[in-house]
Amino acid sequence: IAPAKGFADLVEKVMPAVISVEVETRGPLPAKLREKFRRFPGLDKLPPEFREFFERFGPQFRPMPRHPFRNGRAVGSGFFISPDGYIVTNHHVIRHAEKVRIKTHDGKTYDAEVIGSDPKTDLALLRVKGAKGRSFPHVAFADKEPRVGEWVVAVGNPFGFGGSVTTGIVSAKGRQIGIGPYDDLLQIDAPINKGNSGGPAFNLDGKVIGVNTAIFSPTGGSVGIGFAIPASVAKEIVAQLKEKGRVTRGWLGVSIQPVDKDMAESLGLEKPRGAIVNKVGKGSPAEKGGLRTGDTILAVNGDAVKDPRDLARKIARVAPGSEVALDILRDGQRQTRRLNVGRMPADDRIARSFAPPHGEGKAAVSLSGLGLDLAPAEDGEGVRVATVRPGSLAEDKRLRPGDVILEVAGIEVETPEAVRAALDKAAREGRKSVLFLIRSGQSQRFVALPIDAGKHKG
Repeated sequence: IAPAKGFADLVEKVMPAVISVEVETRGPLPAKLREKFRRFPGLDKLPPEFREFFERFGPQFRPMPRHPFRNGRAVGSGFFISPDGYIVTNHHVIRHAEKVRIKTHDGKTYDAEVIGSDPKTDLALLRVKGAKGRSFPHVAFADKEPRVGEWVVAVGNPFGFGGSVTTGIVSAKGRQIGIGPYDDLLQIDAPINKGNSGGPAFNLDGKVIGVNTAIFSPTGGSVGIGFAIPASVAKEIVAQLKEKGRVTRGWLGVSIQPVDKDMAESLGLEKPRGAIVNKVGKGSPAEKGGLRTGDTILAVNGDAVKDPRDLARKIARVAPGSEVALDILRDGQRQTRRLNVGRMPADDRIARSFAPPHGEGKAAVSLSGLGLDLAPAEDGEGVRVATVRPGSLAEDKRLRPGDVILEVAGIEVETPEAVRAALDKAAREGRKSVLFLIRSGQSQRFVALPIDAGKHKG
């Protein structure tokens, strides 16, 4: 039940702990890009609206900074979780940060350092520099999982308007939107917009039930569908970042797929559940533990596995080096296999494992289901959208020729084939859609695209 007098008392209690995050990035431009724009002097002096025109409709006239450096700025939100200056925000807010500054509710500004971040859950931990001797107002994560229909209060820095408050309810739980391999997000209808990223979503007790991370929006603004990382996930990740500065996860080294209705019948299962192993990595913990292609994993340490994503989450939470008991179905017989879980490789190693060998994949690639033709980016960063077919899904999502795909499902891509490989990897993980990080001119945005459409070849 909503407070009889509204939410003012709650907001007054939690607002001092919520901060605005400002990030500066600066890095050298690739040599090819510097050389290209030396041929077009003066474009950096054009008004922004004309620069945007050239970026969108004339890729050959992209502007060049007067100096060979790329500067960027990002804004987001965050919140103190301890009096000694530790702050939670999103990974995508501080990604490639050169300098981080935070602004508190009372208008004071502080420099902050990045303690660690985790792209797979889009979480990051900051700390105020020189925080010793200071005490900051802070909030705590909720211990109980929220229920669908409960009130939620979002506080943050939308479009740079710090200290903004919106209210709504928890609309759904367990949402998967392709932001990472362990999606298990809360859906809320409290309006959140660009700049709310990293801010807290509170329950009526003033406890953080989620960290705002994304919105679904055909228009770019709030349409009442926002997503937050649950407190249970955030607490676990933040604890590792605070202790080690990074997150370590368990890893089996298998490729898996879901069990559909027909498969369940053929396996003798009463309903679709578990995950079928369709490939075992050479030298992986799974191979060493005796897993085979065709095994169906039904439980981890006695905890039933719903689907491939559930298995991935369960294994990821196991400390590397620990032993786990896997209940599997093999050749119609149930058995238990014990094996030692390994440490998950870094993202770049995972991406390379799905990339074509010997430098293949440099040619243009067609994703006809999306209506896209891709080509290598001229500056070597990301993958360029060569063409967008009229009436296609890509056109509906406002993609344009000259846009650059920087990431697919959280994996940085540098070749057209790497885009397809990332889509294939996400499909094997059981995802229905993935987030593309798109650079359009000077701005970046996420676009959700369905995997099935993206896998089609032209």
